[in-house]
Amino acid sequence: MRLPSLLMVVSASVAVMAACTTPGGGAGIGGGAGSVEVSLAAKSGSAVTGSMHLSEHNGKLRLSGTVAGLEPNSEHGFHIHEKGDCSAEDASSAGGHFNPGASPHGSFSAAVHHAGDLPSLKADAKGVAKIDVVLSGVTLGDGPNSIRGRSLVVHGKADDFTTQPSGNSGPRVACGAI
Repeated sequence: MRLPSLLMVVSASVAVMAACTTPGGGAGIGGGAGSVEVSLAAKSGSAVTGSMHLSEHNGKLRLSGTVAGLEPNSEHGFHIHEKGDCSAEDASSAGGHFNPGASPHGSFSAAVHHAGDLPSLKADAKGVAKIDVVLSGVTLGDGPNSIRGRSLVVHGKADDFTTQPSGNSGPRVACGAI
């Protein structure tokens, strides 16, 4: 095959693949903004790692995944942070909690809380925590409530859900850019 013909085949293949994804960049179904895989890397000298899957379908954003390397039978604060930068060793580069509505910090189940407040991670006897939750008030699509370009952060301690602005949940032990 000649070089110009090969380039046309490659260009056509790229165009077909691009048409199979939604505007959010992932493979969505029925008008969703797609899906994203997030790898959580250890921070602050911890051994905590994990992977999360975010998928949006018909206005609902589902977060599911697993975190390992936690202390057995422990509880940990888990939040969406405002910046998608996990480059600092202590993940301070991720900024504060994602809070486009300027709400007070609180429990995920409370009527008023940061958009970035998530349910606590609860580790089992092997130090593994699993989560599968539907989020409201955030999206993978465009707009001020989009969490694309932000980060997921696991903290070293349980969130007290009252201390402002972040729940006194200790050091950032894992971080992954969305």
